[in-house]
Amino acid sequence: MPNITIDGKTVEVEPGTTVIQAAEKLGIELPRYCYHPGLSIVGQCRICLVEIEKMPKPQVACYTPVTDGMVVHTQSEKALRARKDVLEMLLVNHPLDCPVCDQAGECWLQEYYMRIGQYDSKMIEDKVKKNKALDLGPHVMLDQERCILCTRCVRFCDEISKSHELGIFNRGDHAELAPHPGKRLDNLYSVNTVDICPVGALTEKDFRFEARVWYLEATNSICPGCSTGCNIAVHTNTERTHHAQGRRVVRLKPRYNPEVNQWWMCDLGRYSFKSADDPSRLTVPMLRQGEQWIETSWEVAIEAVAQKIKSTAADRVGLWASPQLTNEDLFVLKKFAGRLGLTRVAAALAPLEKPVSDNFLIKEDHNPNTRGLGLAGFPVETKASADLLQQAADGKLAVLLIFSHDLSQSFAADAVTSALAKVPTVIFIGPNRNATSAAAHFILPAAAWPELDGTFTNFAERVQRLRRAVAPLGDARPVWQIVKLLGKPLGVILPYLESEDVFAALARENSAFAGMSYATIGDLGHQRGEEAAAVKARRLNQVPDKLRIIPIFG
Repeated sequence: MPNITIDGKTVEVEPGTTVIQAAEKLGIELPRYCYHPGLSIVGQCRICLVEIEKMPKPQVACYTPVTDGMVVHTQSEKALRARKDVLEMLLVNHPLDCPVCDQAGECWLQEYYMRIGQYDSKMIEDKVKKNKALDLGPHVMLDQERCILCTRCVRFCDEISKSHELGIFNRGDHAELAPHPGKRLDNLYSVNTVDICPVGALTEKDFRFEARVWYLEATNSICPGCSTGCNIAVHTNTERTHHAQGRRVVRLKPRYNPEVNQWWMCDLGRYSFKSADDPSRLTVPMLRQGEQWIETSWEVAIEAVAQKIKSTAADRVGLWASPQLTNEDLFVLKKFAGRLGLTRVAAALAPLEKPVSDNFLIKEDHNPNTRGLGLAGFPVETKASADLLQQAADGKLAVLLIFSHDLSQSFAADAVTSALAKVPTVIFIGPNRNATSAAAHFILPAAAWPELDGTFTNFAERVQRLRRAVAPLGDARPVWQIVKLLGKPLGVILPYLESEDVFAALARENSAFAGMSYATIGDLGHQRGEEAAAVKARRLNQVPDKLRIIPIFG
């Protein structure tokens, strides 16, 4: 394998490695705009120029393969001068509208100008002006004059989404990014082009002008949109509540995981955070009196619900778990159901319409934890749900606990209304109001997924961590805590204080999770069956990659 020396440090790399990749292996940072490890290499922006001994001119580090004995200088006067000149050229026609640009704070034109630019402008001619605020599609806006033609977005549409909407048109300093005639940027992964845009050319409609990025906090978590479980960062604003109409969660960004979603996520999952701050959120326990809903305390609600369950034979109590719940919720709920001897249990529902799916990231199962549901011992076949609804319709249930589901999304609305009307006590436990909660007699507010610490098990049996990005809204609580409260007056003592305590018990008592802990799961997940030592070794061998740790690049 070839050896290369960069800035006096020597490293052995695989054949075909480029200079920029070898530099990353040594922890040496090189500027880049067009280079992205998930896309083809084009050497378009030229900002990664380095000096290579025995070569007369500076060379682009992203496109130059390493040869044995190559000696590279990234900080020589020649290299720095070359990059500075390239940056000056890139900014020739770029409008200096940083104060109003939505990418301010995440723009690497700003970053590199401060690092290697800082020149006195030689421009006396007027800048070439291009179009601003072009509506490219349902989620993305384009400011053509900010584009530096790095072609990342074009290559993403050609190579990843394979939807081919974008291209570079015209020549010279009139070249511009635009959609192909008659096309719009309207694919299921369109906002990834915003994630990888290194300047402020492509911006996200939903987030545009909502908040400055330096006010945001980022929390690693898992997308709940389908069973893939894409790794994400949840961006929140809790200090300046006058921004973004008071929404605490303002956007989601994909987080690099080579074994799940690499750098990408779909647009469907990207907007799954909307329900967390939606007006439909349930924030206090409620009980129904006639047609009126009365807000009450947890103590009153739990005592009332517990009395209903206590006074009912176990075979007349139904329980509807959900693949939206975390492994911790399901573990505690399973214990609760087992100790009370509940047998009328269902969980998974079949949607009325076939869900969107593809061969990339979007799975037909739009639940994040169906695999965890099965591993916890709940029925994953949808027939159990049909049977439970029929039992309700037949008057066989006196109490029915429903977790999160809106049954009208899987059964005819009339059938749901008719069946629930036959059940004297319906208890809804979930984060948002829906048609099913409207038919309940008690409502217990559950925390939404950005408010949770816990885990999901994805379709490939990778257990992954959710981390709490914001506090539960109002009096909402995690489901496992609600079940713990409910268990106490029923004699079901569940001695857990934190979600980590629950997971530790799960790992001890369920062989499917043996050897796992929050520590082994970490940020990248723990594949079921994988030894903890192997997990640790794999992480130690990962090469730090600037593109993977700088949020703007995903």
